[in-house]
Amino acid sequence: MANLVSTRNAVAVGNGFIFADGGRADAGYKGKTGDCVVRAVAIAAGIDYKTAYKDLAAENAKLTGVKSCRRGIYRASYEAYLKRHGWVWYSAPKFDGRKAYASDFTEAEGYNGFIIARMAKHLAAVRDGVVYDTYDSSHKMVYGYFANLAI
Repeated sequence: MANLVSTRNAVAVGNGFIFADGGRADAGYKGKTGDCVVRAVAIAAGIDYKTAYKDLAAENAKLTGVKSCRRGIYRASYEAYLKRHGWVWYSAPKFDGRKAYASDFTEAEGYNGFIIARMAKHLAAVRDGVVYDTYDSSHKMVYGYFANLAI
């Protein structure tokens, strides 16, 4: 399974959340930062954190001139990167009387493997309705998601 690299140190915290830094600590990075895009890509794509950081920083620099991922990445940058690597954007499903949440994206509902969910000011890797991230964002509404059927 390709996702073992980035979820190796994952720790189950609750039913809808598993603490996973995408390999950030193993890559030697310390402290807190606004790197949710890098974490989500590393986890969902099954690549190491340094590779995801380097590639996304280069994409961000190409489109915006900002050479770092520490304070987030412009949406146009990560969308271009994901599209080039076979990820496709889908709007979140609609439900009667409520919004979509990570818990709605289960294998039983036809969502196999990891997706990258876009929430308010945040991206997170989600698999079978469970958020893999450094904090529990399972309560946030999901606006849409990226899926890669080739992984």
